[in-house]
Amino acid sequence: MSGKKKRMSMLDNLAAAGAPAPPSSMLSTNRALRSARDAVDGHKVWDLDPASIDTTGRMQDRLDMSDVAGLQDAIEANGQTVPILVRRHPEDPDRYLLVYGYRRLVAIQQSDKVDKVRALIATLDDRAAQQAQISENMARRDLSYIEKARFARQLVEGGFGSQTEVAEVLTVAKSSISMAFGILDMVGEDLVLAIGPAHGIGRPRWEALGKLITDHHLSRTDLVDVATRSFTRAEWSDVLGEAAPPSDDPSVAAFEAVLAEAQTRVPAQPIEKKQVKRKQAHRVQLDPAQRATVTRTAKGLRFDISEGAFADWLEDQADTLLADLHARWQTRAEDPEQ
Repeated sequence: MSGKKKRMSMLDNLAAAGAPAPPSSMLSTNRALRSARDAVDGHKVWDLDPASIDTTGRMQDRLDMSDVAGLQDAIEANGQTVPILVRRHPEDPDRYLLVYGYRRLVAIQQSDKVDKVRALIATLDDRAAQQAQISENMARRDLSYIEKARFARQLVEGGFGSQTEVAEVLTVAKSSISMAFGILDMVGEDLVLAIGPAHGIGRPRWEALGKLITDHHLSRTDLVDVATRSFTRAEWSDVLGEAAPPSDDPSVAAFEAVLAEAQTRVPAQPIEKKQVKRKQAHRVQLDPAQRATVTRTAKGLRFDISEGAFADWLEDQADTLLADLHARWQTRAEDPEQ
């Protein structure tokens, strides 16, 4: 496998979000997470008050938090098996900043049965905390294409580095970052948020939607309404027992609804009729009893000679006569004065 193919992780292969990360990215991920673990105070798991953990300023990678209820049920039934990672707040010794484990934290914050969150406390600066979150995202298998694209943009806009630097951290080609940002711009942030993660919808289909919107100046506001109505129909289908939405994932159904609506708003292209060159013909009277017709068609030049002795002779001499005519034409082409 070539080095280029090995770099086709995360954003390069976003359509297959479940594919294993390449060896280079896994090494980078393990190194960053190992550094974060080495910074953990006393290598001890602490029981913290969920309200003492601040999530502001943290990069948000997920578009859909609807599955938190299921995670909350699992934690209430079996306990929190995987600790979250936090760091000390630089301005308040009694508070913490979340590094990763956002869904686990939210699930516990919303629970009436669990009042403590199990956490590792690390001494990390802003840069190291961002690197740990990036690495945790790279190791994760369930972020969709559009979620990873937004996460990469947050890294750039949040000052982590340039597109080139972010591409190096994520072990992808810079062109993959640029392409992902272009798709985000074409679709628009409001519409992306209205659709949601749309797991299984990869780069080609997001790009197709974006091009429909920009090439035909479609209203993103109208398409946001389409996505919203799609979620509403799915909810009422569950309540009323009506036909299920076209996908088990409501955000995929929303994407499909938006794409279908965008396609219906594209004006039909007129079918161009094939221009057939009109035949041009003229007759040549050879003698009172013999005539010929010369016709220009789309396929070439055609001679029609009426039956007779001349037609018989011409058939026998056709090769010689045509070769002679072609030689005369070449001489004339080389010297127009002849």
